[in-house]
Amino acid sequence: MYKKYVKRLLDIFISLAGIVVLSPVLLILWILVRSKLGSPALFTQQRPGKDEKIFKLYKFRSMTDEKDENGNLLPDEERLTSFGKKLRSTSLDELPELFNILKGDMSVIGPRPLLIKYLPLYNETQKHRHDVRPGLTGLAQMNGRNAITWEKKFEYDVEYVKKLSFAMDVKIFFGTIRAVLAREGISSENDATMEAFTGTPANNEESDGGKQG
Repeated sequence: MYKKYVKRLLDIFISLAGIVVLSPVLLILWILVRSKLGSPALFTQQRPGKDEKIFKLYKFRSMTDEKDENGNLLPDEERLTSFGKKLRSTSLDELPELFNILKGDMSVIGPRPLLIKYLPLYNETQKHRHDVRPGLTGLAQMNGRNAITWEKKFEYDVEYVKKLSFAMDVKIFFGTIRAVLAREGISSENDATMEAFTGTPANNEESDGGKQG
C-alpha cells in the first residue's frame, strides 16, 4: 500500500508544499546563480528514472562553463567556484528537483538519478536501483554521499529498494538533514565532486550480488 499509493501522495504533498514555502529562496538563488555563474541559472540534463525511463533533471548550476584553448570544458575542480561549493555543501543546488518530484519523475526518497552513460555498466544486482523512482536523497546520501565508493552506493541503493517502507523513508529524511548540516561526504577523496563510474570489476560482481541477495 505504501509503495504503490501512499508514497506518491506524500511526494506530491511535500514537493508542492516545498515549492510554495521555498519560492522566495528559489527566486533568490536563481538571481544569485545568474549573477555569479551566468545564464542559464538552471542546469538540465537527461537522467534515467524508474524502469530506466529517461527524464529531464532540473538543478541550479554550481559550475562555470569555462573552457580551454581547444574549446573543451575545464576540469570540475577548476569550474567549481566557492559559491558553487556552498550550493553543493548545503544541497541548495538540488531544490529545483522539487518540480521533478511534483511531475512524478522522482520521489523525495530514493536512489539518486545518475548519468545515462552508466546504464550499460551496472551489473545485474545494481540494475535493481531503477526498480523505484529516483530520489532527492537516499540511503547512500545519508551514509557518506560522495565520500564512499560507487559499489557501496549501489549496495545502499539496492538495499533501499528491497526494504522500502515508510519507516525507512522517515529515517533517511532526518538522516539526510543531519548529514547536510554536518556537510558530510560532499566530495570524494580524489575529485572535486565524484569520479566517473567505469563499472564494477568482474571479480567483485559475485560478492556484490551475494551481499544483496
